[in-house]
Amino acid sequence: MNTPASQTNQVYTRNNPFQARVLKNVNLNGTGSNRETRHLELSLEGSGITYNPGDALGIYPENDSVLVESLLKEMKWDGSQTIVINKAGDQLSLKDALTTYFEITLLTKKIVQNFSKLVDNEDLNQLVSLENAASLKEYMYGRDLLDMIQDFGPCHVEAQEFVTLLRKMPARLYSISSSQSAYPNEVHLTISAVRYTSNGRDRNGVCSVQCSERVSEGDSLPVYIQPNKHFGLPESSETDIIMVGPGTGIAPFRSFIQERSKMMGSGRTWLFFGAQHSQTDFLYKEELEKHQEEGVLTKLTTAFSRDTDEKVYVQTKMMETSKELYEWLQNGAHFYICGDKEHMAKDVHNTLIEIYSKEGSMSREEAEEKITELQKSKRYQKDVY
Repeated sequence: MNTPASQTNQVYTRNNPFQARVLKNVNLNGTGSNRETRHLELSLEGSGITYNPGDALGIYPENDSVLVESLLKEMKWDGSQTIVINKAGDQLSLKDALTTYFEITLLTKKIVQNFSKLVDNEDLNQLVSLENAASLKEYMYGRDLLDMIQDFGPCHVEAQEFVTLLRKMPARLYSISSSQSAYPNEVHLTISAVRYTSNGRDRNGVCSVQCSERVSEGDSLPVYIQPNKHFGLPESSETDIIMVGPGTGIAPFRSFIQERSKMMGSGRTWLFFGAQHSQTDFLYKEELEKHQEEGVLTKLTTAFSRDTDEKVYVQTKMMETSKELYEWLQNGAHFYICGDKEHMAKDVHNTLIEIYSKEGSMSREEAEEKITELQKSKRYQKDVY
């Protein structure tokens, strides 16, 4: 029987993760969607772990066994041999080490440089030379350890020596999509399964596809809380909030809305959600509509980019409602973005500047200053990746 953490004084951190049991693992997307978004519910019972809306959960994933077996085969290693994995002298079987301890799906400059010292390959020596830094960066993108060995091997080296090149597997961080007020002994995640083809091989996101294909209800995942002091609800539940979260960007806003439903404040909530198709990709549709009926979610504005001839995005909808959105902000609302850093967050940011310029009858420079002021006063926060 597990003793509650409060009695054992056990503190769970990134160096001492908690084994959280999986209570639920479902695909949120409908049949026919080209996306797969997993909704995971994990038990925190007995852990003493607490978190706030806006925090992230770190998961230590495992590498795909197919990739591990391919590596062992390529290097002609025995997976059952015992190796030392760190300076502390901890030991694991080689197969377990490559599965749970070392990162094998990402190349770094240091790994490629050190590998070049183990093999006699002129092409590789050229690639790691100082003048070819740009070519090396291009080579590493979308490739992994197996690619490097196949491209520049054979490499006749003992496993123990080889693993000294590798770095420890980092945890993957995901925005928490539940409020502890609503689910006291649970933490929920909203994870998009990453799959793509690169350099002639199918690739998978280490953690996202593990959660999609290899984690069942009853299994456990090693987890810890990563607090996020720069992304959270206003101190007062009387303050209005505007949330822009397309796709899995909805995750922290699900926790914000759940928290607001428990706090019973008078602050209004407005969510902009975007995806490809309303029929298959409207994540948490029933739940959000229920929050609307109950008055917890004041406004729900959706943008489904592939449902119309002309692509409609969250920023399109922001411009369409620019007058009201500006009024909310003028009345003290806090503004949040969560999701894709490269495109969406930039587009939303620029749209916000346009709205200030248009509705506030000001120049772009003046509008940019206003947005900067919002950021400095923590009324405009981002959680982007």
